[in-house]
Amino acid sequence: MSQNQNMIAPLSVRELLEGKVHYLIPMYQRNYAWEEGEITQLIEDVLDVQPKNQRYYIGTLVVFRRAPRQHRPVFEVIDGQQRLTTLSLLMTYLRNLPATQALIHDWYRQPSIEFECREHSRQTFMGLFNGRLQGNPPTVIEVNEVNVAIENGYRIIHKVLEQKCRERDVTLTDFIHYLLDKVQILRVEVPKDTDLNYYFEVMNNRGEQLEKHEVLKARLLDVLSNIENADDKARSERTLHMVWEACANMEKYVQSGFNTDERTRLFGPDWNELTVGSFDALSLALEQEETVANSNILDIEAILSQPDGKPKQDRGEESPERFHSVINFPNFLLHVLRAMLAEDVPLDDKRLLESFDTFLLYADGENDNKAERVKQFIFALLRGKYLFDRFVIKREFIGEKDGWSLKQYHKNNSGNAYYLNTFNDEHNRQALMLLTAFHVSTPTLVYKHWLNAALHWLLHGPLPVQAEAYLTQLESVAKAFVFDRFLAESGLGYYAIIYQHQGDCQATKEAMDTGTMTRRLSYGEIENNLVFNYLDYLLWKKHKSSDSRINEFEFTFRSSVEHYYPQHPLPGFDTWDKDDLDSFGNLCLISHSKNSRLSNLMPEAKQSYYKHNKIDSIKQHLMMQGEWSTPRCDAHQQEMLGVLQDSLS
Repeated sequence: MSQNQNMIAPLSVRELLEGKVHYLIPMYQRNYAWEEGEITQLIEDVLDVQPKNQRYYIGTLVVFRRAPRQHRPVFEVIDGQQRLTTLSLLMTYLRNLPATQALIHDWYRQPSIEFECREHSRQTFMGLFNGRLQGNPPTVIEVNEVNVAIENGYRIIHKVLEQKCRERDVTLTDFIHYLLDKVQILRVEVPKDTDLNYYFEVMNNRGEQLEKHEVLKARLLDVLSNIENADDKARSERTLHMVWEACANMEKYVQSGFNTDERTRLFGPDWNELTVGSFDALSLALEQEETVANSNILDIEAILSQPDGKPKQDRGEESPERFHSVINFPNFLLHVLRAMLAEDVPLDDKRLLESFDTFLLYADGENDNKAERVKQFIFALLRGKYLFDRFVIKREFIGEKDGWSLKQYHKNNSGNAYYLNTFNDEHNRQALMLLTAFHVSTPTLVYKHWLNAALHWLLHGPLPVQAEAYLTQLESVAKAFVFDRFLAESGLGYYAIIYQHQGDCQATKEAMDTGTMTRRLSYGEIENNLVFNYLDYLLWKKHKSSDSRINEFEFTFRSSVEHYYPQHPLPGFDTWDKDDLDSFGNLCLISHSKNSRLSNLMPEAKQSYYKHNKIDSIKQHLMMQGEWSTPRCDAHQQEMLGVLQDSLS
């Protein structure tokens, strides 16, 4: 026991990275792969718990001890290298930042991370560590081989860290002190005589810790178990269980979670319209033969005894996974709770149990009406999942192809399920464009307020949903986010926009301050990528009928703001004045990888590249129509400001 205890070490981030040991990323591990979503989530996780000033466990690092080198232990990293590399990049960034380097420099004197047989990774990391950087966003220079993923990780930290600290009103100094001393990682050393193949098999097949949403399900069932009427209690427990299981698989439409008879009772003869309007009506519709009903009920002990926390039942036809949801089930539960109550429920699934205790179950309050509140939530969950499936985008995979889709579930003449567009072709494409513009602007789950705005409007609105009304509401929310929050001198909060103003944009074209707007759109001041994506959506609507390349444009995850005329032009070319260089007219949004490849090229070279490749930005596509100069840049900026302002008319 004592030997095992010695091989499990809780380490602060300072202890992990201070250089007393080497961490070797072996050749068999995949390359560094974290992108903006994962890196932003790690930073937000730390900022979320920092106000409590308690120790925070950030994950596990599984290692295997190798022979020491230069009197320092060497650990081969078996699991956790993505988090370890990100923490190392984060510390390297803070070490290079003039405002914080004094807090880091004395103890973080050399990287503790190494890359086996990956010279480009080693060179890139050492180039970052030694400050061989140029430009904004920073680019590694004087390095023969660059690992683009590692460089992008550093650039994402450069983009995100200080912005997220400002949003939480946390100084970088306070963030560093908390990160170094209170954030911990558990280093687990595998014994030397361990069969690593067997170890991985055990790790992959062991019963996973019960997930929080299954604990929540047990708590809700426990509330219903206190219903005095035996028939009502049994019906309510069965309804909760069946709805929960039908909704929990976010990759499938909710109808597929019920058998064919249940689908007809709940969703009509075509399986595409929710026909029940309350929990009681839902319970009656799910009445079944006694033997079938008994086989479907799982009590709390049964749920908790499931090794992976997920009861296995066949609730209808199983088909290959075709759709991928934009959020997970725990996050969806919070969206439904927030939309149902119109309360400022956090969308952070780490706080799932705490949020339900506070807003639904009133953990420290009276027990009266708890069962009714649970029933209300379960019906809202079913209605919310039905609306989510039909009116929120999914990633659809068909054969070798994939793309965004907005489809509804139907029954065909043969009695089988099929999918068709939610709206007619024109409205469906417009909704797809706007919804994907929202989605790619906020890759992290906790900030998908656009989704909450849509779900709130859908959940409280009439059925059937009309395409024109839905599109009007989505556009209004987009305008409110852009003009009332991102471009305003004192921006409104998301809760105020969605619930106090019901998604109605408060800004008017006449009242917009052009000076404030221009400043908020300059390089380094743009708060959210939705500013670019909403503009591209407006430009798509304006030019799609006259330009085939614009008509074919699709939103992708682009998170790098590019200077079209480069910050560091090639020798022999002029350097622009900073005001012109950093103006909105000279900026566009492209992917990190393309920015790394194209950032220092002149506009003519970029035009040549995009002639043979899909465009990344409609704004950039319009910038490429002719020679680029400071007068042309200014004219383009005025045109783009006009497009944005005209959307307020």
